[in-house]
Amino acid sequence: MKKIITCLLAFLGLTSACGQKMYEDVDVNKFAELVADSNIVILDVRTAEEFSDGHIERALNVDVKQGDFLEKTKVSLPADKTIAVYCRSGRRSADACDKLSTEGYKVVNLKGGIMAWTGEGRPVTKW
Repeated sequence: MKKIITCLLAFLGLTSACGQKMYEDVDVNKFAELVADSNIVILDVRTAEEFSDGHIERALNVDVKQGDFLEKTKVSLPADKTIAVYCRSGRRSADACDKLSTEGYKVVNLKGGIMAWTGEGRPVTKW
């Protein structure tokens, strides 16, 4: 019985640890402070079409819904820099942050995505 209880507690501990986020959600103002630093890499995880409609300056675009998302990001993102991630509303970027953080990247997610960004009057570019 003691072994069963020990195993159950160990399992619950692992489940809880695995359920924790390994990234930070930040608001528009904090995200703007971060991306003002040229050492921060900005990653837009929306589709190419969404990206072309307007994106944060200096952002790289890798669609998180594509099957090769991790392969592309491993090639294009430096492992030693913070990655500031955003999407349209914050849902896809949270998914991307989960994936990237498990690969060892330090990532920060924009709460509310580019909708929150533009809602606060922050600029986008269409180059």
